[in-house]
Amino acid sequence: MGDTNSSGIYRAMTVSVHYSPGSLDRHAMFYVAGHSGLVGSAIVRKLQASGFENIIGKTSAELDLKNRDAVFDFVAEAKPKYVVLAAAKVGGILANSTYPVDFLSDNIRIQVNVLDAARTVGVERLLFLGSSCIYPKFAQQPIREESLLTGHLEPTNDAYAIAKIAGIAHVQAVRRQYGLPWISAMPTNLYGPNDNFSRTSSHLVPALIRRYDEAVGSGAPSVTNWGTGSPRREFLHSEDMADACLYLLEHYDGPDQINVGSGTDVTIREIAQTVASVVGYTGETDWDTMKPDGTPQKLLDVSKLARLGWTSRINLQDGIERTVAWYHDHIEALRRA
Repeated sequence: MGDTNSSGIYRAMTVSVHYSPGSLDRHAMFYVAGHSGLVGSAIVRKLQASGFENIIGKTSAELDLKNRDAVFDFVAEAKPKYVVLAAAKVGGILANSTYPVDFLSDNIRIQVNVLDAARTVGVERLLFLGSSCIYPKFAQQPIREESLLTGHLEPTNDAYAIAKIAGIAHVQAVRRQYGLPWISAMPTNLYGPNDNFSRTSSHLVPALIRRYDEAVGSGAPSVTNWGTGSPRREFLHSEDMADACLYLLEHYDGPDQINVGSGTDVTIREIAQTVASVVGYTGETDWDTMKPDGTPQKLLDVSKLARLGWTSRINLQDGIERTVAWYHDHIEALRRA
């Protein structure tokens, strides 16, 4: 149903969202897209610990989320009541700047397929996870949700950011047109168990853990990191992120994306020092200043989430120690990656 405006453009009839968040049904089917990744696996563990009995997930080998027909068939059969869309093609500065088409195309297709399929079966609650890179490179710090689309993006990951912005807009459009109480959350830099420790596509914390740990093993007198080490970054452990996801599903309903972070930041040089200390590296650290720094600072304003009643609990030192311990437990498999 709908009508056309004076320009002949079709205008769908909007539906108001009337929904009061509350405790989710622990017996209902809950689909976690990306269940084996950093965030998805943490969400599954959180759901299991919270009493959810019917959690479903598919590996990329079992279900290619870029395949629209396969996604629709899966969702139609599973008929989940709740969905968290944590699946995405992700990577660090090198991967993002080298393969922007892949990051744009793959993520757009994953999002559109899952969101469209979820809508056709009337998924009651859906949480779309984005990234803090959606905000302008020089956004005022700490970054408020209202900063979205107010300036230029960081060029090294603009393709990925555009894909995530499209996901936010998609969720908002579903709310307006179909009245489904779906929501979006924008996490800060995440780390923890099941992170990507690849040499070429990992994010900062896992890259540093592997680099310094291998330097310990080889007895290397120095380690070289990209940039100057001066940019400031905020970090959040994946277990905190999972806790926030369930909290938002049960306590928040609104069209605006919600920032999720710790509310504090450190320099890249400081995080490198912390990682080196935890893995036991005592050599020198050099900085290749010919490599890009990226955004000078990226700290999220998490006051909206705090007003909802949630704050992070795992401090950076403890989080790094937990992640290094997990890395050592899985090191043989990870080194083959």
